[in-house]
Amino acid sequence: MSTSKTLEGKVAFIQGGSRGIGAAVALRLARDGASVALTYVASAAGALDVVQTIEAAGGRAIAIQADSRDEQAIRAAIHHTVDTFGRLDILVNNAGVLAVAPIEEFSIEDLDRTLDVNVRSVVIASQEAARVMGEGGRIITIGSTNAERMPFAGGSVYALSKAAVAGFTKGLARDLGPRGITVNNVQPGPVDTDMNPDHGDFADSLKQLMALPRYGKAEEIASFVAYLAGPESGYITGANLMIDGGFSA
Repeated sequence: MSTSKTLEGKVAFIQGGSRGIGAAVALRLARDGASVALTYVASAAGALDVVQTIEAAGGRAIAIQADSRDEQAIRAAIHHTVDTFGRLDILVNNAGVLAVAPIEEFSIEDLDRTLDVNVRSVVIASQEAARVMGEGGRIITIGSTNAERMPFAGGSVYALSKAAVAGFTKGLARDLGPRGITVNNVQPGPVDTDMNPDHGDFADSLKQLMALPRYGKAEEIASFVAYLAGPESGYITGANLMIDGGFSA
């Protein structure tokens, strides 16, 4: 286990950090020395557990209730983070939803929800973070390998949302590069979370499509995020980076 404090003195804001990949990212960035703010919608108990775990290890963390569909809630949460910790260095856009249905049956309500959370909230949080970040800032979005490979029917809108994030990453890297802020998109494959458990309905079929026939762990994604947030990744920007067990190979 790493004991380095490569993020000492840094402040991270994690949009969607109460469970799954977001919680693992919060715990890892805190372990590496960052002060952490994380948002949640309904999982107050999970968010509190993450905060208490960080504090018990000597770190600093806060949980903020903020719906990622609510523009003002996102902006207010970022400013609350700055007011609490004095700065913002790292943004992790992790909030995400998944709706699967044949396109003929896909509801406009699910379309709006998918785009609001998976795309619109990323733009809003990145915009607000860019206003307060200084040189060396990091913007990291949790996208999906499905931006480039969607091997089953019903996932077209989800793939659309993640492909949009991939394109946004490249454009935003150009916008913020002159200020020394990097922008990257982490694209996980199947990861064992509540959204897609390794024993769920899709698990066996997905494992057959992978070079490594297993689901990833949230902690493995978190370690990749921690690297991109750290000082050794300063020359990586505008990248859509696979961590998918060979799903896209």
